[in-house]
Amino acid sequence: MQFALLFVSLTDPVPTDNQVKAGPAAAIVFILLLVAVGALGFSLRRQFKKIQAAKEAGVYGDEEKTDGDAADGASSDENADQNA
Repeated sequence: MQFALLFVSLTDPVPTDNQVKAGPAAAIVFILLLVAVGALGFSLRRQFKKIQAAKEAGVYGDEEKTDGDAADGASSDENADQNA
C-alpha cells in the first residue's frame, strides 16, 4: 500500500495554472446555484408577506393599539411589564 502511494505521487505530475480549467460543468452549476438562491429569496419574500397579513388580521393574538392605549402614553409592552 505504501509503495503504491509513493509510486503514484512520484509519477503523477502536478498541473500548472494554465492547465486547470473550470469548464462548462462548473458554469452550469454556478448558474443553477444563482437560480436556487433567487428562488429561495422569492419564496422568503412571499412568506414574509403572508406573515405580515396574518399579523394584521390578528392571527397571532397581538393586541391592536386603540386610541385609548395611545392616550395613556404607555405602550402595550410597558403595560405587560407592569402586569408581570
